[in-house]
Amino acid sequence: MDAATQTFITHRNLLFTVAYEVLGSAADAEDVLQETWLRWVGVDLDTVRDQRAYLVRIATRQALGRLRTLGRRKESYVGPWLPEPLLTAPDVAADVELADSVSMAMMLVLETLAPTERVVFVLREVFDLGYDEIAEAVDKNPAAVRQIAHRARAHVAARRPRDVASPAQTRAALEAFQRAVETGDLKDLLDILAPDVVALSDGGGIRRTVPRPVVGAGKVGRLLAAGLKRLRAETSFEPAQVNGCPGLILRLDGKVDTVVTMRVENGLVTGFYFVRNPEKLSRLQQETTLTR
Repeated sequence: MDAATQTFITHRNLLFTVAYEVLGSAADAEDVLQETWLRWVGVDLDTVRDQRAYLVRIATRQALGRLRTLGRRKESYVGPWLPEPLLTAPDVAADVELADSVSMAMMLVLETLAPTERVVFVLREVFDLGYDEIAEAVDKNPAAVRQIAHRARAHVAARRPRDVASPAQTRAALEAFQRAVETGDLKDLLDILAPDVVALSDGGGIRRTVPRPVVGAGKVGRLLAAGLKRLRAETSFEPAQVNGCPGLILRLDGKVDTVVTMRVENGLVTGFYFVRNPEKLSRLQQETTLTR
């Protein structure tokens, strides 16, 4: 194996993780890896001082350009847009910072950042890159990157979960949801809904979903009650690690139909996320390796 190929393979999982955190789409992250490889094989390695940093810089630039295109696609997306869920290995959950950064709740917070802010935040806060390295990746000077990073941190701090739930808390909330489906009794589930809970369902115009966010414990409770009968009759449940956190995979006739994840704060569910778009469910047959 030649040196360029070996280096790319060594850092492939890191590059995928960077691209996925920037884009929220595994399919687009894979395209970024392909574009990164095509550029990398044309590089004279004798001129590269830090090959890892160089690869991250290539991948970041490709992801940033694709993020702007993805933003235009989202404008015409049918219904709420949710990140593409990934089946992740236990070691992702063991890295608390990485698991938090790829959680559905945090990925949705990252969606509220401008493209350059998102890239800077991810590279600085998740991957701990220096301001000089980030500046080269986003074609800014280090002073400007520091300002962007400060602005992005403040933006995220105001919107991220106030209390990072333990896996046990999230698992307990998912079990309450599963019991409600299996028994038809919503009491335990309704008891842990926050007053301002939000439910988002992503079908991409392909699968039937609620076309807008549902806000408030009463409305979310009625939404869940309306869907329980169908789920109870037709669905099997599979607990799984989804984006580094406990989640549920719902199957119909053995095929993945819906991925359910939650945002839990202070023991209450503040976010329900249902991904049903089949184009976003293709990576749930095997684990995706994420790394920093």
